[in-house]
Amino acid sequence: MLKWILRIALALVLAVIAVGVWKRDDITRLMAVNTLFDEDRIVRNFSSMEALFFNTPLPRGEGPVTDLPEAASATLPRSVDQWIAERTVTSLLVLKDNAVVHESYHQGTMADDLRISWSVAKSFLSALMGQVIADGDIASLDDPVTQYAPMLAGSAYDGATIRDVLQMESGVTFDEDYLDPKSDINKMGRILALGGSMDGFAAALSDSFAAPGEGWKYVSIDTHVLGMVIRGATGRSIPDLMTEKLIEPLGLEADPVYITDGNGVAFVLGGLNLTTRDYARFALMIAQGGQWNGQQIVPADWIAEATRPSAKTAPGKIGYGYQWWIPVGATTGEFIARGIYGQYIYFDLARDVVIVTTAADRKFREPGVSDQNIATFREIAAAL
Repeated sequence: MLKWILRIALALVLAVIAVGVWKRDDITRLMAVNTLFDEDRIVRNFSSMEALFFNTPLPRGEGPVTDLPEAASATLPRSVDQWIAERTVTSLLVLKDNAVVHESYHQGTMADDLRISWSVAKSFLSALMGQVIADGDIASLDDPVTQYAPMLAGSAYDGATIRDVLQMESGVTFDEDYLDPKSDINKMGRILALGGSMDGFAAALSDSFAAPGEGWKYVSIDTHVLGMVIRGATGRSIPDLMTEKLIEPLGLEADPVYITDGNGVAFVLGGLNLTTRDYARFALMIAQGGQWNGQQIVPADWIAEATRPSAKTAPGKIGYGYQWWIPVGATTGEFIARGIYGQYIYFDLARDVVIVTTAADRKFREPGVSDQNIATFREIAAAL
């Protein structure tokens, strides 16, 4: 009897070891999700996301790297050094008149780090949407999303138009509390880590807080639905499309990387990783009305429409367009791409200033932090 008990015990131990080996990658990714924002790991994690999650590269192509001209270094306001320290800034790149006037890296990071964009990626997808519409693959922003993503029929997105989703007016209930482990955004993170389906997650959402188009609420899953629409309209993956239409024409210095789910579907709402200088190349193309290296990459009228405050945000609060933000009190040509933990691309077209900054700011949601960031960008722009 003892011999059989020992054999059974040994078999159980071996089974546990086998499962551990088989699921090792899943366990590693799940641990990465659970410790992604830990104080002692966050900076390193934000520069090495491709080592933590499923991912796919976006080849930069065989063309030359587009030069980023450099001008005389600018003297930034004294307050900027304190802001860099307080906000755990990891990189700051300032351009004036299309030339780099300041470039610095912090917290031990390097210029060639691929840095996670978080929701700055939404503005990249907005640019791609403009290209797809210009190509005629999508007839109208007023088409229902289910026309191109039939998997969403019967979900909370049934009845929403593409425009509704672009403006974050889908009315879909989605809890985006990053500090609550039970929130929808954190459930989504675990789905990514364990190789689940983002499409399935979106299609399973069934609750709404308002009818589509009746009110504004920022819900990141809306951007994933835009990705579903683009994929359905073109029959192509987002990485393939973005590589052809944005990445290769921009002449980047490094291959970007997209975080993906277990099916290879790009995490379009926040999974794009580029170097800071390559974020700047994208930003300059946007600032120049979509023109780059003698080509019209993104339609100028789309950029103008996407970056104006068209969504039904609350009066006196920050404005929203087609996956772009417009700060309170914005002057003409002032808008931003913004991601959690302090990722920004800031535009002041009237002054011909573009600012790219990345960070690992664990206090990004504290009252006044977002306003402080915008005030710092404005102070830098005014000083140039």
